[in-house]
Amino acid sequence: MQRTRLSMKETSLDILKQKASKIQWLFTDVDGTLTDGGVYYSPDGELLKQFSLRDGTGFFLLREAGIKTGIVTGENSPIVAQRAKKLKVDKYLYGSNKKVEVMQQFLDENGLSFENIAYIGDDLNDVKLLKVCGLSFAVRDADKHTKDVADVICEHNGGQGAFREAVEILLNLRGVKFEEIIERSL
Repeated sequence: MQRTRLSMKETSLDILKQKASKIQWLFTDVDGTLTDGGVYYSPDGELLKQFSLRDGTGFFLLREAGIKTGIVTGENSPIVAQRAKKLKVDKYLYGSNKKVEVMQQFLDENGLSFENIAYIGDDLNDVKLLKVCGLSFAVRDADKHTKDVADVICEHNGGQGAFREAVEILLNLRGVKFEEIIERSL
């Protein structure tokens, strides 16, 4: 399995495998997680964000493994909406900084619980959701408070492969064989 640095909680591999076995969805933050946190602005507003294509492959891998994908962000960005569409994201939750409340509504509507959700984030607005999700990840360059509550701290920075790394860790914890996905789907 890929080497991972476990958080301050010193979560055992057996506990991580148990948590991973219950995951049905992986949700992600956007700015600082799927992007490097930078944004280009013009006089008309937000102009460009950079996304990693390798992170995009993570969405494909999850679909092939039968895990649904989601984005939850406080932003209401046409750029992110287009990226979510391109990635074939199953659920795009946007426009509220109250991520736990938004996620609770989603869970209620879908007969799920927080233990069925994995989440990756990078900053203070992710801390509450990371605390309650079944399995939580922080990008390497995340805020200290975010790292303190995450089950796993990725070795990659946001927007530079951290999402893909979290996907691979989740799938490895579940015993998914990448060779089978490659053989079957590529």
